[in-house]
Amino acid sequence: MTEREVDLLAAALRQDSADLGLYARVLSVNLADWLPPGAVQVRRRRSVADRMAGREGTVTELDVALGEQRLALRLDRERVVAEIRKEVRAVVLSRREVPLDEWIGALARALAEAAATNARAREAVERFLS
Repeated sequence: MTEREVDLLAAALRQDSADLGLYARVLSVNLADWLPPGAVQVRRRRSVADRMAGREGTVTELDVALGEQRLALRLDRERVVAEIRKEVRAVVLSRREVPLDEWIGALARALAEAAATNARAREAVERFLS
């Protein structure tokens, strides 16, 4: 994948980032459907109203594992915490909190790398680009 395609993917991933709740929901649904099983973990907060209505609740955390990189996005009320971790065999080697824009760029690069070897990841990239 070329650098231009990675930039286009990052732009597509940024589309709904102004509304963080919507952004987390869209990302969690799309990535969970398109990436290999277990690559995406989503945590939600369900209110009593959500439970009574049969809704899944609000996404509070999104964790994407691609290769040795884990990208976590946590929503805490109006604040977003984006974190990039490097893990090898479940051992965290490094962890850093980054701005959302940098997190999106890292996700785009990780998806592009995964797309080179994984058909489902390649489909995810193609869907984001279309």
